[in-house]
Amino acid sequence: MSIAENIAQIREQIAAAARRAGRNPADITLMAVSKTFPVESIRDAYAAGLRVFGENRVQEFAGKANALRDLPDAEWHLIGHLQTNKAAKATELFDAVDSVDSVRMAEKLNAFAESAGKTLSVLIEINVGGEQAKNGVAPGSEELEQILRGGPRWGNLKIHGLMTVPPYTEDPEGSRPYFRQLRQIRDSIAARELPKIGTSVLSMGMSHDFEVAIEEGATCVRVGTAIFGERAKA
Repeated sequence: MSIAENIAQIREQIAAAARRAGRNPADITLMAVSKTFPVESIRDAYAAGLRVFGENRVQEFAGKANALRDLPDAEWHLIGHLQTNKAAKATELFDAVDSVDSVRMAEKLNAFAESAGKTLSVLIEINVGGEQAKNGVAPGSEELEQILRGGPRWGNLKIHGLMTVPPYTEDPEGSRPYFRQLRQIRDSIAARELPKIGTSVLSMGMSHDFEVAIEEGATCVRVGTAIFGERAKA
């Protein structure tokens, strides 16, 4: 199937999952994860109506950005781990960084955003599975608490919510406890009404488990393979 046909099918799946959960499909953003895919594929997804795109690597997107600047209403999100030495470039290239997992990173992004005269949207990445191979701040950790309390002093960051990548399981149902955990963490943060800490976004769910994520409260699902096809093996 074409990229446009894939997107139409995914939208139907999103709508069905939303109905099962008693939710409005319009409240769920479909993010196209375009890492490793060429500009032409991104343009096809844009032509099919998608406006939110996720990239994993700063340098890879730097090679695509100029060829995509004529898509003025597209949003570019960094969803992969950000090294501190690439924070300045990330601030320049992206509208949002969805993988903030330390006070140090938040402070660097805020400083670079201030220098650039822009406001950067961010999400806090939570490592719900406690996997050492994955990034993200641990639930209930002091680091998470410091990020939450640091919000008021980062005037050029807008914290909108949380993101996670759960442990992979072949069965999408295996992701459900982790998605539910992130929603519960979000709810507990929201109940505290902390200044400058938004909780409207729950970014969770990928190609194989986004329906389960929606049933558990996802407001943004990050879909790559189901839109663009299998990625070339490295």
